[in-house]
Amino acid sequence: MAYPLLTPQEQTQNQIQKKDLLQVYDLVKYFPVRGGIFHRIVGWVQAVDHVSFTIREGETLGLVGESGCGKTTVGRCILRLIEPQSGKILFDGVDILSLRGKELKKMRRHIQIIFQDPYSSLDPRMPIGESIAEGLYIHNIGTPKERFEIVMEMLRKVGLEDYHARRYPHEFSGGQRQRIGIARALALRPKFIVADEPVSALDVSIQSQILNILKELQQEFGLTYLFIAHNLSVVEHISDRIAVMYLGKIVELADRRELFRNPLHPYTQALMSAIPIPDPKLKRERIILQGDVPSPLNPPRGCRFHPRCPVAIEHCSLHEPPFREVSPEHWVACWLVE
Repeated sequence: MAYPLLTPQEQTQNQIQKKDLLQVYDLVKYFPVRGGIFHRIVGWVQAVDHVSFTIREGETLGLVGESGCGKTTVGRCILRLIEPQSGKILFDGVDILSLRGKELKKMRRHIQIIFQDPYSSLDPRMPIGESIAEGLYIHNIGTPKERFEIVMEMLRKVGLEDYHARRYPHEFSGGQRQRIGIARALALRPKFIVADEPVSALDVSIQSQILNILKELQQEFGLTYLFIAHNLSVVEHISDRIAVMYLGKIVELADRRELFRNPLHPYTQALMSAIPIPDPKLKRERIILQGDVPSPLNPPRGCRFHPRCPVAIEHCSLHEPPFREVSPEHWVACWLVE
């Protein structure tokens, strides 16, 4: 299916006209570390520390960063799979963190997740048709016949056949299992999907197929995505805007084209320099970061990136930079950016 391509100006106008579907303000999630005979709390892993962003209706926000930076924790907090310490999460104007019981269950119909490992997220003893229909049963949607028809429709949408509904997860390849995960997330017709590194475990050729499926489904159903990944090339392909995380904080957020054309934060610049160029005659100057990522148990004072930053000054080690808008729709947390 071919879709008309919009100019950057038209895309910007569409984004301005669309409302914010998801708003995250000062989200904080620390995990306790216990030790000693009585398992008392001896420290806190600062997985997510005062993270704020918005996602407009119908857009894809890419969330990138190194392993352990807190990307997945942000997604799971939005879904209330884990409870944050503080912050506010508004979905379609409703505070998700204030919901309980039936209200929370009703909200979850509109917010779904695609897990990184499709095999471990599927019940090995359950045919995949039943796995896809499980959410329909939980939310009491339709008659048995209508649920069967929805399952068949979802399988076809992701490129599988009707007879696949009777097979078990171990009978499918990794790419097919991820298609099943997408079908299961889509069965409830959600408005918003958290895609937690959905292609990181797949071959490159399969990755492109899954990404194209996600984009086609977004066009057809008007979906909104939070796309979590560590591969910038993948994020560039699917995202409208990109947020870069480092050690529990967002350090830069901008439109996809703006971020790749003009990365401002030194960490973003280092990530960009590591993207391979598909032309052996061209060379990109690599920015090699020194040292290891600091422990989230005891993050550095001031800017968390300053121990590895090649351009850090003394001020960076003493004061935390504010996350501010330095140009239209381009936010960055760095003292050296005017």
